[in-house]
Amino acid sequence: MKEPAKSRATLAVVAGIVRPLFNLMMDKKWEGTEKLPAGGFIAAPNHCTEIDPLIVGHLLYNHKIAPHFLAKSGLFKVPVLGWVLRATKQIPVERSSAGANRSLQLAQEIVAEGGAIIIYPEGTLTRDPALWPMKGHTGAARLALEGGIPVVPIAHWGAHEVFPRYGKRFHLFPRKKSTVVVGEPVDLSAFSGRPLDKATLAGATDAIMDAITGLLAEIRGEEPPAERWDPTKKQQARHGRFVERGQQQTGTGTEAP
Repeated sequence: MKEPAKSRATLAVVAGIVRPLFNLMMDKKWEGTEKLPAGGFIAAPNHCTEIDPLIVGHLLYNHKIAPHFLAKSGLFKVPVLGWVLRATKQIPVERSSAGANRSLQLAQEIVAEGGAIIIYPEGTLTRDPALWPMKGHTGAARLALEGGIPVVPIAHWGAHEVFPRYGKRFHLFPRKKSTVVVGEPVDLSAFSGRPLDKATLAGATDAIMDAITGLLAEIRGEEPPAERWDPTKKQQARHGRFVERGQQQTGTGTEAP
């Protein structure tokens, strides 16, 4: 089953606006794109700046893969934006059981159509001070194991220099470079057939986060922290906008279930 005509047409309009802008704003370097599966899959990138979705979406769209994101349900109520999200079959994330089941159904439909579901396992922009991937949520692992869907790790670096985490303006000069690397699908065979309990989902999530972190370490040419940043242990909320002590905190970001 192919991507619906309405979705293709709307994505083409959005891409016609976004791609030229991003090509002007920064140089790009893409590696490992031959590892993108021919069928539907889950793309699992790191999350360090608000423009991450456009960076990953650009790469996938250029390789004739329709990108679909999990996004806060409230965004679907915003005029114009909500229509675009619905028309391009983005997936609303809701906290109710009924809403979660609907999200899962939409995700499965998209995979069947050969599309890519982009899930940020971190759930929000990383809290790690050095922008390394932090502890992940289990949503991507659960969806992958329930549906037998491949998970492709993706790491990118450089876009945060153009638009810093929680920044208010773009930094276009001197010209920056965005590097995106696609990895081999994560081997989750050790977790296949096991009950989807806390231990199974945590183990599969760690495998996904290890793959993303490994790719990012290659791009940066640095060693990641020995222990992944855990917001809970740092007395930080796991969702929403992170701010320094004494400043106001507000909700934002792309979520994982």
